[in-house]
Amino acid sequence: MADITDIKSIVYTEKALNLQEEGVLVVQTTPKITKNQLKQIFKEYFGVTPLKVNSFRQKGKVKRFRGIEGKRSDFKKFYVKLPEDAKLESLSV
Repeated sequence: MADITDIKSIVYTEKALNLQEEGVLVVQTTPKITKNQLKQIFKEYFGVTPLKVNSFRQKGKVKRFRGIEGKRSDFKKFYVKLPEDAKLESLSV
């Protein structure tokens, strides 16, 4: 079962802020979470039922630090379309 701890962060890039004006929230999560689980999290913790959820997997970048190669974690990104009247106070910018 998915939990709110599976949500890593809310993305606040220029593109994400433009999408927020249209009612779309960009959420970064762990790779194991599904669309239905994310919908359940939004219902339980925020009291909002998403209208539409789109997702994609992002592979972690391979980075080099002082000659040692490492890899960032893989993550999943969701675009969550919220109803027009929905306001999430805890996520306000």
